[in-house]
Order: sequence, then C-alpha cells, then structure tokens
Amino acid sequence: MGGGDAGGASPYAAKHRKALQGQSGWTGLVHNRRIFANAVFASLGGLLYGYNQGVFSGVLSMYSFDQRMASAVDNTGTKGWLVSILELGAWAGVLCTGYLADKISRKYTIVLAVCVFCVGVIVQTAAFQPSSIYGGRFITGLGVGSLSMAVPLYNAELSPPEVRGSLVALQQLAITFGILISFWIDYGTNYIGGTGSSQSEMAWRIPLALQLVPAIILGVGIFYMPFSPRWLVNQGRNEEALLVLSKARRLPVNSDLVQIEFLEIRAQYLFEKETNALKFPQFQDGSFKSNFKLGFYDYMSLLTSRTLLYRVTVGSLTMFFQQWTGVNAILYYAPSIFADLGLTGNTTSLLATGVVGIVMFLATIPAVIWIDKIGRKPVLISGAFIMAGCHLIVAVLTALYHNSWQTHPTAGWVACVFVWIFSIAFGYSWGPCSWILVAEIWPLSIRGKGISIAASSNWMNNFIVGQVTPTMLARIGFGTFVFFGAFSFIGGFFIMFFVPETKGLTLEEMDDVFGDREGLGVADQQRQNAIADRIGLTAYGSGKHESDPEKSSHEQYDDEGKA
Repeated sequence: MGGGDAGGASPYAAKHRKALQGQSGWTGLVHNRRIFANAVFASLGGLLYGYNQGVFSGVLSMYSFDQRMASAVDNTGTKGWLVSILELGAWAGVLCTGYLADKISRKYTIVLAVCVFCVGVIVQTAAFQPSSIYGGRFITGLGVGSLSMAVPLYNAELSPPEVRGSLVALQQLAITFGILISFWIDYGTNYIGGTGSSQSEMAWRIPLALQLVPAIILGVGIFYMPFSPRWLVNQGRNEEALLVLSKARRLPVNSDLVQIEFLEIRAQYLFEKETNALKFPQFQDGSFKSNFKLGFYDYMSLLTSRTLLYRVTVGSLTMFFQQWTGVNAILYYAPSIFADLGLTGNTTSLLATGVVGIVMFLATIPAVIWIDKIGRKPVLISGAFIMAGCHLIVAVLTALYHNSWQTHPTAGWVACVFVWIFSIAFGYSWGPCSWILVAEIWPLSIRGKGISIAASSNWMNNFIVGQVTPTMLARIGFGTFVFFGAFSFIGGFFIMFFVPETKGLTLEEMDDVFGDREGLGVADQQRQNAIADRIGLTAYGSGKHESDPEKSSHEQYDDEGKA
C-alpha cells in the first residue's frame, strides 16, 4: 500500500529489514508458511462474511421458505428488511469493533464476534415466524460486521511487511469463495423433497445452519493462535510480543529482523501516544472520560480540517459508489433477477446464480496480483464503466422483452451473460481496490478512525441497497438497471476527476495530492523519525547497533522506549 512505511521505520532500519526479509507475493507466503497458515485460518471470518452475503439470496427464492415466511416474503418492503437488517447489524458491529479490539484484544474480539454470529444463525435456523428471521439476521450482522474489521486487522498486524498485501488479497479471496460456495449449496439443497410444493423446510434450514461449521472451527481454533504483537506492545507486554514475532518468523528473539520489527511496532505505539499528548495534553490522565474525549475530538478533526474532510469525502464516497454499483442487489436477489430475465424454473435461476459466484471469485485473483503495478484509478474507472455498460444493456433487453421472454430465450441468456460480465468487472475492480484505496489515504495519526468511517459508509449503503432493491424491481422493473448503471457511470467519473492516484505515494506526495498545506503526513513522519532515533531503531542498518543477547527486551528497551 502507498502512504509510506506502515511500520514507521527509519530509512536505515527499513533498508536493513528489506535486505533481511524474504520475497513478496506467493513465494513469500510459502516462505512464511506459519503466518500463511494462521492467516488462512483467520480468513474463515472472511468466508463467513461472503457465505452469509450469498446464502440468503437462494433461500429467499425457495418454495418452502416462501410458504413459511409468506407474510414477509410476498411484500417487497418487508422482503427488503429481511435482507438488509443484517447490514444494519453489521454497521453497528463494525462501529463497536475498534474499541473492543483495543480493549480485549483482536483475538478475543474474533471469539466474541463468532459467539454473537452463532446465536444469530441458530435463531434463523430454528425460525418459524418472520420475526425470528429479522432478529436472527440482525444478531448475525453484529458478528459479521465485527469479523469484517477484526480479521483483516489481526492478519495485518501479525504479517511481515513483504506479504501483507497478499494477505489482504487472501481475505478478499475468502469472501468471494464464501459467496461461491453459498450459491452452490443453495442449488444443491433446493432439491431436498423436490423443488415445488413437496419441498422440505430442510432445503433452507440446512444452508443457514451450515454457517455454524466454519464459525465454530474459527471460534475454537483462534484460542490456539497468538495475540497480535501490536496489541501486546500497546499493553506493555513487550516480552510476549517479541516471542510471538520470533515464533512467527522462525528466528531467534535477538535476530536483527525480529528486533527491527519489534522496534517498528513500538515506534508506532509511541508515535500514537505522543501525538495524542501533543494534540490533547488535558486528556492524558487515562480515565474513561478522558479517553472518550480523545476519541471524540479525533473524529471531529476529520470534519474540521479541510484536508482531512477531503479524505473523508473520498473514502466515504468511494464506499458509497461501491455499493450503488448494485453489486449486492445482484448477490442478494440474483435468483429473482434471473427468473425475471426469463430463466424458467427456480433450479435454473439458482444455477445461473452459481455462475455469478464462480466468475467473481476467479476475477479477484488477477486483481490482487497486478493491482500494485497497474494503479488504483485505471482499475476502478474501467470496472465502473464496464459495470455501467452491463446494467444498461440488461435494461434495454428487459425493456424490450420483459413480456415475451418465453419467445425470445436468446435475449434472456444474453442478459444473463451481461450480469456475469458485471460480476467479473466488480471482482477485479471495486471489490478489492476500493478497500485498498480507503486504507492508504490517511495520515498515520488518524488512519484507524478514517478507515472506520469509510467502513461504516460501506455497511450503511449496503443496508439501504438491500432495503430498496425488491421494491425497485417490482415497481420500476428495467429502470432498476438504469438506476444502478447511472450510479456506476457517476462512480467512474468521480474516481476520474476527484480521486488522486495513490499507488506507491510517499507521505509527502500524499499530502501534495490532497492539497494538505499543513503537511500532516510529513509532520507525522518527522515525529516518527525522532522516535526511531530515540529508541535505537535508526541504528539498525547504519552499523551503529549492537544488541546484547544476554539482556532481555525489557532491559534493552525500557518503558519509556529508550534504548
């Protein structure tokens, strides 16, 4: 990612670390196989997120579910609530996660999120009334939202810098894989008891219940995984942090690479602590009231500073346009949409929905390999315009043949193909790239809070799309595709004219492109360099550092961070 070295190392230390560390990409993942295995396991949280996104679309179209929940499914307004209430829960969940992750650790936040998720799944699986589906999906959403933030945070903080980007990509692949398998499980269970009036309720209860399997595996297995070294340093548990890094890297505690990574983490912790002390010296007594005010004023600075407000606008609107491309309208209501496009029979529409999962998953793979070479803007702009074109072609075909699909089957299949092309375009562009963009535009001192605002924008707009789509499909028909197509076009132009390219930018360059005359990023970097000098991090790579293997980490680096 752009925006400078995430660890805040001095140039000497960063150069020395890069000389010692392994290769990036898939080769680096194999070399760091212990971290890779941990990340694959933790990414079960991403699989849960993706599976939950996709599974309900098939359930909604099943005959037995419609009979059981007819009072909610047959009304477009309540049907929208059945889908979107999960996103409302996720919005609340993601806003709570930042505090919980700092308070009880990233690891135990994942455990708590899994427990909440499982409660929601059990309530839905055992439901006999729509009220249980509403309540269960809201509770499940709390868990999904928390996992969507906690798992990438945990993976990123445990990962070596050279493979961190690949592990972000791994999370996105896990999400699309979850969507993929959910569509095909729906397709298979739809046959239980038959596809018509004889269909068993197990046809929809089983795919909902299956979410418990990876959730329980994740919830139990996470106890055997290490704490985030960043969280341990924040708690003053430096010895434990060093041991975690040593085991993860399969190197001795006193090796240069482990020591540099540890000091980089410590430098970042001291940077954030000193930044707060500099900005708000009156709130440094450690009380709950002071900590609350620190957080409040940090969030307010996002609105009162012109350059930060620009970045908030870019981050929030990027997530706004990601959702209003209509991708989740496709994911949530794909079987209904394919049926409306003339694919007769619920089984056929579910089959076409399964193809959406396959092509979106496959399209994500080249995106995560080449995104750092091509840049953010070309990927986002091309994806937006392709999606817009697909929407408009489907709209034209629907307008011409919506009353005569049976006599024009070729037109129906052409429309389906363009829905699949739309899914490919989203998979390589706005799916992974929008998250990368909103993560790298912030100065270090405000990055966590900036990302949380963008993430909450994503979930809130996700909620609104899920709520309005059934009503739009019922009342304006092909106009739904025109609507989402227009927003896709506008999103492409928004990226083209208002969003700077952030690929590989330093903090100084990031300040320039966002019109930051105060040089927030540069000031942050200067303060980090001073801390790096003070704790001995700069000495690594300059030939001045000699660590004493007989000393413990607490003896070498006291509580004030002085070497």
